[in-house]
Amino acid sequence: MKYKIYTKTGDKGETSLFGGNRVPKNHPRIETYGTLDELNVFAGALRDYDIYQTIKEQIFWIQGKLMVISSILATEKTSALNKLPTINEDDILKIESFIDMYESALPQQTAFIIPGGNSAVSAAHKARVICRRAERDIVSLTNIIEVPQIIIRFINRLSDYFFVLSRKISCDLKITESYWMPEK
Repeated sequence: MKYKIYTKTGDKGETSLFGGNRVPKNHPRIETYGTLDELNVFAGALRDYDIYQTIKEQIFWIQGKLMVISSILATEKTSALNKLPTINEDDILKIESFIDMYESALPQQTAFIIPGGNSAVSAAHKARVICRRAERDIVSLTNIIEVPQIIIRFINRLSDYFFVLSRKISCDLKITESYWMPEK
């Protein structure tokens, strides 16, 4: 029989975690990996812009890591967790290498940047703020379950990546960054 997308098991506002337990659809775990899913979708949309292929490949790699993190957060049983891929120190170093490579070619930032100027630049900023929301959700989730610290570190670096990426795209497209200057 062909698989159907609808199961009707969520019609009463509950869903299953990986491992079988039923929880409300507004459970902090569901909220958290829902935000990660939103980030993953937005990262995919960012990949659709006319940007360098190397950036598209980086984002595709990041999307895979977001799937790993979502799977970990959706899993309750340790025995099931042991079968999942993980996030490790090399993943963080890889994100940092992307950031360092882009930052080394950018002008020094002298003030807060006001997002905008181009749709691809704005998309990178949108990914950054969704990533920051995911980070807040993950930190809140630590109040009820144990979350590997490396996940928080990865998501923190990832928001930095999207910020620097927004600046890189601005620079590549010769878009002048807009800076916020407080009124005196």
